[in-house]
Order: sequence, then C-alpha cells, then structure tokens
Amino acid sequence: MTTPIHRAPESPVGRQVLALAGVFQAAVVVDELARTGQVDERAWQTLIRATVDTDPESFEAIYGGHPNHLRQGLDTLNAVIGKQQANPVVLRYGFSLLLLSQKLRKNPQMMDTLGTRLTRVQGQASHFGDTHENVVASLGEIYQDTISTFRYRIVVQGEPSLLQQRMMPERVRAALLAGVRFALLWHQQGGRRWKLIFQRGAMRRALDEFG
Repeated sequence: MTTPIHRAPESPVGRQVLALAGVFQAAVVVDELARTGQVDERAWQTLIRATVDTDPESFEAIYGGHPNHLRQGLDTLNAVIGKQQANPVVLRYGFSLLLLSQKLRKNPQMMDTLGTRLTRVQGQASHFGDTHENVVASLGEIYQDTISTFRYRIVVQGEPSLLQQRMMPERVRAALLAGVRFALLWHQQGGRRWKLIFQRGAMRRALDEFG
C-alpha cells in the first residue's frame, strides 16, 4: 500500500521545518543504532531513500510524500522549538550535522565527489533495492571518504559491542550522510541557524500543521 502524496508546504518555513526534521531524524537513528542496534524501519527507509535519490521529482518526494515519514525528526524538533526536554546526545548530533553541511558547502570539490559517487550508488539501488546492505555499505563508505575527513567530526556514543557488529559502522555512517543531505536541503530552502531563534513562532505553527 502506497502512502498518498500530500501537497508540499506552501510556506518556506514549512519546507525548512521538514528538512530540519530530516536532520534530527538522522540524529535519532544514529543514537538508536549506537545504543540499541534497532531503529524504526520507516524512519530508516526515509533517510536512505532521500540520500540515494539525488534528483527527486518534487520536494515532497524527498521524504516519501507524507510528513509522518519524518515523525521522529518532527517530534524532536518540536521539543527543541518548544524548549522541552530533548535527548542532549541527539541534539548534539543534529547541530553537528548542520555544521558539517556548512563545511561541505564551502568545499565544491567534495560536493562534486559526493554527487558522482551517489550517482553510482543509484545503479546499485536500482538493482538491489534502496536499503540493501550493499547500498548502505556504499553510502557509509562515501561518508567515510568525504565528510569524515573534516577536522571536525561527530563522535558517536553507544555500546561498543553494538558498534562493532557487522554492518553497524556502515549503517551509522549512512544515517549521518542522510543527515547532511537533509541539512543541505534545509539550507537550500532558506534555513539558517539564526532562524531557529528568531522564527520560533512560525516554526511552531508549521509543526502544528504536520500534527
């Protein structure tokens, strides 16, 4: 059963909120993988598919057409905007992803490399499926070869035994890459760090629309 495509948010703030929710959803998934080894399957699939599809047909197609595909991220963002209690580790990952995307935007050569390598991954995804472990491994390798070479790095906290399991490092890195992808999208839609402070009211109203 396919999820109906909801119309895209008409306001720029609505699009910024959804893109930022993708960043924080990636942060939640990284934290869950590192601590428990288990993640919400819909949240995971949304992140990976958004990363693989570098040329979506519409804005809403990026996250699968329904805001609920970003529910974990929206809930986290709602806590941030509402100044409620939120997981500090998740917040650290989320804001670190925004910082990494900023560094990436200043590195055109790395951006080109990412684009080229993601195009190759699309061939894998069309053959094996978006979330096949071969695709996830390739996404993790891309993150390791590019974004993780910055001096500033995200240090993932979790259970050492889990983080050493087969495919776990690749899954974590793939989720981090997805977070950077949504952070770039957030910037493309006009998102800026200062707006998190000065547009809280508008962002809260947009969050209310998404339920």
